[in-house]
Amino acid sequence: MNASANELAASFDLEQLTAEFYDNPYPTYRALRENEPVKRLRNGTVFLTRYDDLVTTYKNTKSFSSDKKREFAPKYGDTPLYEHHTTSLVFNDPPAHTRVRRLIMGALSPRAIAGMEPDIIKLVDGLLDAIAAKGDCELIEDFAASIPIEVIGNLLDVPHDERAPLRDWSLAILGALEPVVSPEVAARGNKAVTDFLAYLRTLVARRRERPGNPERDVLTRLIQGEDNGERLTEKELLHNCIFLLNAGHETTTNLIGNGLVALDRNPDQKRRLIDNPELIKTAVEEMLRYESSNQLGNRMTTERVELGGVMLEAGTSITLCIGAANRDPAQFPDPERFDIARTPNRHLAFATGAHQCAGMALARLEGAIAVSRFLARFPNYAVSGQPVRGGRVRFRGFLSVPCAIG
Repeated sequence: MNASANELAASFDLEQLTAEFYDNPYPTYRALRENEPVKRLRNGTVFLTRYDDLVTTYKNTKSFSSDKKREFAPKYGDTPLYEHHTTSLVFNDPPAHTRVRRLIMGALSPRAIAGMEPDIIKLVDGLLDAIAAKGDCELIEDFAASIPIEVIGNLLDVPHDERAPLRDWSLAILGALEPVVSPEVAARGNKAVTDFLAYLRTLVARRRERPGNPERDVLTRLIQGEDNGERLTEKELLHNCIFLLNAGHETTTNLIGNGLVALDRNPDQKRRLIDNPELIKTAVEEMLRYESSNQLGNRMTTERVELGGVMLEAGTSITLCIGAANRDPAQFPDPERFDIARTPNRHLAFATGAHQCAGMALARLEGAIAVSRFLARFPNYAVSGQPVRGGRVRFRGFLSVPCAIG
């Protein structure tokens, strides 16, 4: 076992992953955590798998930068993908990050999110009605993926008849964030950014002419800015609208899909949640920990710094493995066990520190409503065929999950 784990850790290469890894990366993550927790990869980057090392990196924004211009310039060249990813909130440092985040957080206030609950319940119940009428379910297409697209569409007040391209745009742009990007994937991503920007320009122009209610319409709120006169530039506005869709779409789809599959594979925990529906909040936290929607983050060192007993030179590119940290036994007792009542549960699915996910309260609300109402409506649901994984390492979820509703 030790020899096998040593071999797994020694041979790990983020740019040459196997089908077995995509199916289940956790044995590899465990091997790395135990044998090479600060793993130097062949391309000169460093891969982190320990919880404490990730927390240190997240919280030290001075030594570990989120700015991706240096990393993304050779990866994307002078392309729409480069412009998008170096303008969006998540890939910037303070003070630019602080200013943009403040505006977005103002639009996602607790009051605003609480006001979304009735609409989300109505949306979920409508999807459940359609599944019941059909008699079976493709868990991702019929349910999990349909929820965040509509929620973000409502947030930006995108007309319903204009929402059809949103999911494909998002998947194409996020697909180009993988460690290895083929020319075909890059071309799809660049076209998606270009098409999305063209659409947003017309949407923003219409909203400037006819503003919505800034208490409910995030786009109007971002256009109008703060009372102190702080505004986003047009470029920041457009790219952070794309970021809002991307950040809230696939990760929440994965939360719902991964969560329902995890319950199916752990029938004792499924029965426990059916019998104790008040556990839904801790259940959602465990779904986020156990099968993190977003498995990887990235930073770059700005100075010579020691991390986990290893000295890193300035300019070292670092991959933070959230999926590994969230199963670190130093933080989570019996981490391979799926426990819907786990507490405490300080997982890193939403990161931590200055870059903690701005939309995490909304994601939690969507996940809780979707999973609890699906389970209440179809308590005997069961995965009825072989689920198909998304085939990506950064965003872990399913492309399709055939499901019998009982």
